[in-house]
Amino acid sequence: MTSNPQFRSRGARSLQVALIAGVASAALGAGPVAADDTMPGLADRTIGYVMTQKMWSIYKTEDSEQCPKGYNDGPREQFKILFPDDGSKRTLLDTQLEREAEVWFPTTTPEPYPFYEGQGTVARGLNLDGKVDADDYTSPEGEKGIDNEFQRVFRCVAGYGTPDAYMTFFENRVMHDDVYGRVLIELTDVDSIENDDDVTVTTYRGMDGLLLDAAGKEFLPYSTQRIDTRWGGEFVQTFKGRIENGVLTTEPADLRIPWPVAFATSGVHVVKGARFRLDLTEEGAKGLLAGYTDIEAFYLQSNTGWSTHHQSYGQLSQPSVYRAMRRRADGYPDPEIGEFTAISSAIEVEFKQAYVVHPPQRISSNEPAGHKDLASAAGE
Repeated sequence: MTSNPQFRSRGARSLQVALIAGVASAALGAGPVAADDTMPGLADRTIGYVMTQKMWSIYKTEDSEQCPKGYNDGPREQFKILFPDDGSKRTLLDTQLEREAEVWFPTTTPEPYPFYEGQGTVARGLNLDGKVDADDYTSPEGEKGIDNEFQRVFRCVAGYGTPDAYMTFFENRVMHDDVYGRVLIELTDVDSIENDDDVTVTTYRGMDGLLLDAAGKEFLPYSTQRIDTRWGGEFVQTFKGRIENGVLTTEPADLRIPWPVAFATSGVHVVKGARFRLDLTEEGAKGLLAGYTDIEAFYLQSNTGWSTHHQSYGQLSQPSVYRAMRRRADGYPDPEIGEFTAISSAIEVEFKQAYVVHPPQRISSNEPAGHKDLASAAGE
């Protein structure tokens, strides 16, 4: 046996690493441990997922069918219509500042140019109100009564409605690169991922990166995701649900979802009466998150997240979109004036299985006033 102290130090360190790895693996449940034979990641009747893709669900067919008059003008085109180069003398206050005020304090008064809504009768989504009305969509699979007025508003907005969906690309890119938008869901009280009449779904915000393959192209399952216990309390929400033939559906509950966009800006979307419908697989989940998107919260997130450059490039006129969303709103009427405050929508989502790591104890006891940490949020 060698007496080289450097060798002994390396050996000791290797042993320490091996022991720590073993303890961590045991603590996290590393290695597929199944409660039944259908789901490798199911351990202790619990299974976690991390979101890897999301996009506002806008079913696209030919532009001539859904946008027969073309795409809507963006901020630059509208500005030229409002303030044409016709020799008139105008001040900065009367032009740029007036337009900026309109962006941040929109109204529902008519504009001097049209807004083209998406046409067609097919959309993905869920029947949120339990009715089949004349203006409801039909799903690609033939389900009637689909509520997705969001599609009607945004189908002919180039940033969301074109095949490359410019803005959707950036929303996913930022979510992948920045942990602010790391969305976790955890299923508990799970007896089987095939059929289970009573499961609980809890949402969290995570703190860790996504796991990619060696080529950096495909997301892999079984990453470790720590819960954000310091600033993530507002994103802890609980849903009751059931699994039938491998499909998870949840009952409606309000949801706040972190949603960063350009330049990794923070942002939050509020979906009222949200519900999941996900196909569960051995390595992930895929399906819909549908509900009524709060219009004021959406507008704030969009305005603060997207720069004027991005809005112009995506032909997204915020005042026009605001008017269209208010016009097509179909959920949650204001108790005082009776006008709807939210618009039916669906988000197509994909998840990979993940080991969701809970803190052993409450992390903070002296946060700033008004702060809500994970422990207090979960106890409400």
